[in-house]
Amino acid sequence: MSHNPEVLWAQRSDKVYLTVALPDAKDISVKCEPQGLFTFSALGPQGKLFEFSLELYGKVVPEYRKNVGLRNIIFSIQKEERSWWPRILKSEEKPAPYIKVDWNKWCDEDEEVNSETASDDESAFVDEDESSDDDGLLYLPDLEKARNK
Repeated sequence: MSHNPEVLWAQRSDKVYLTVALPDAKDISVKCEPQGLFTFSALGPQGKLFEFSLELYGKVVPEYRKNVGLRNIIFSIQKEERSWWPRILKSEEKPAPYIKVDWNKWCDEDEEVNSETASDDESAFVDEDESSDDDGLLYLPDLEKARNK
């Protein structure tokens, strides 16, 4: 039996961000199709299968960027046309309960021009086949020095 991980989403006029909350994900499989079908599966803790499919509101570029961290996987998906989508899914029905807005990455249409460089940190992404084991870890040198005194 498969499970649905929590999926957080946010958008800019040119891309969509999907954050899949799945600690220690293994065997990650993703398919992103031009018409907007995004399919994800991975093994989570205790080898449980987690998977979902989203029919995104609009067409996308099939290539995507991902960043695999210890607690989640972040995807940056380029929209085919630059525009603001009224919702994440093509269907007008209420999204499944595991799909939520990512308020940490959210940007309103009228705020995008002012915050594009500040909030769109592309350095968080690595190439498709690379992953970083220390993503999500916080290192505070001053705190470390204080502890050693």
